Amino acid sequence: MTPRLATVIPVAETAATGKVAEIFADIKRTKNIDFVPNLWRVLATSPDQLELIWTRLKALMHPEAAGRTSPLDVRTREIIALAVSATNGCQYCVNSHTAALKKQGVDDVALGEILGIAALFNSTNALADGYQVEPDILP
Repeated sequence: MTPRLATVIPVAETAATGKVAEIFADIKRTKNIDFVPNLWRVLATSPDQLELIWTRLKALMHPEAAGRTSPLDVRTREIIALAVSATNGCQYCVNSHTAALKKQGVDDVALGEILGIAALFNSTNALADGYQVEPDILP
């Protein structure tokens, strides 16, 4: 028996047709990988949702491929993605964005600092919110 990857059966790359096949090809081309990651294969069970999420992700995480320039560099975008993924407890995304950062040369010490800063602000945000501290610095 194949271990369950999700609550639905992911769409196999070889079974993809139409819009799903086009998006799968775009994912591989944009991310410069030779396979479609499980998240996208699962989202493909709802082609409209796959298209919406991929379009948003491509625009923000791969803006050059979507025809725009970002004020944030690739590393900064991945750091934000890792910090939010860790905060949200998404093991899949933590692994994905950690791997992306390691490909960019980010070492374990830097990863520890990224996660430490995310943890620090999770705790200080909770304290400030719990105490209902009035902001004294405004943008």
